[in-house]
Amino acid sequence: MPSYPFLLVDAFTESALGGNPCAVVLDADDLDADTMQRLAREFNQSETAFVRRSAVAEFGVRYFTPAEEIPLAGHPTIATVAALVHTGRLPLAGARTTLQLELLHGPIRVDVLAATAGRPLQVVMTQRRPQFGSLHDPAVVMPLFGLTPDDLYPGSAIQTVSTGTPQLIVLLRDHAALRRAQLTEPGAFARYRAGSDFFSPHLFCLGGATEAGHTFARHFGTPPDTAEDPVTGSATGGMAAYLWHYGHLGSPDFVAEQGHWMGRPGTVQVSIAGPREAMESVQIGGPAVVLVQGQLEL
Repeated sequence: MPSYPFLLVDAFTESALGGNPCAVVLDADDLDADTMQRLAREFNQSETAFVRRSAVAEFGVRYFTPAEEIPLAGHPTIATVAALVHTGRLPLAGARTTLQLELLHGPIRVDVLAATAGRPLQVVMTQRRPQFGSLHDPAVVMPLFGLTPDDLYPGSAIQTVSTGTPQLIVLLRDHAALRRAQLTEPGAFARYRAGSDFFSPHLFCLGGATEAGHTFARHFGTPPDTAEDPVTGSATGGMAAYLWHYGHLGSPDFVAEQGHWMGRPGTVQVSIAGPREAMESVQIGGPAVVLVQGQLEL
């Protein structure tokens, strides 16, 4: 009977049961895409990571939501690397260990910052060069979330932005508008998504949930994917590129917060490289907590 080690890891948090949970399946080289998809539905996390051997990087990883495979994901990258360190598959080389992960569309860089007396181990992911996609009509998009165009941040555009996975980036006026947001008509949203160029919607506002944060966000999905994702790394990358490009950030380094209203608070450390008009990359990082370690038998 084939057997695979797996872990459940909470990403972007120092506390168990916070942040965003991810299932990480190790030694998954002989699993085909259909089996990985079925296992992702079985785990029923927002994403499940499958770690494999790679000829071009230290490890290969594929990411699946309950509905589909996606090319890049943030919190599963943090969770995967934390799982590799936890199980001894990734030995650390001093204060900083740099490696490559081969994802669906090629390798990315990951840095692991060793734990210190005042800080847990940190995993930092360098996402792909930001790409700006379609602009969207607020009169069409905002009602999909039970909102109106007046709930947008004044003068802001709704746009698809990708640092590896395309996201619908929606900057709202304030926390009150963000709290009101909900997918009022999932069928209408699914039809709009099917005809557009984004994977999922990321709604956010300036100002954190705590004094330490600079932004606060919510991220929505439709069945069989999770209805709301607690803390999202790839969407935070797209959000960061959008905010830097349009001049909403005074510094390329900031703290993104998410999940607090869901009882799963998470914190993402963000750093943007390059000028506003020609960004090179976005880095997102944070700690993770291994919650469960077990054996999957098929």
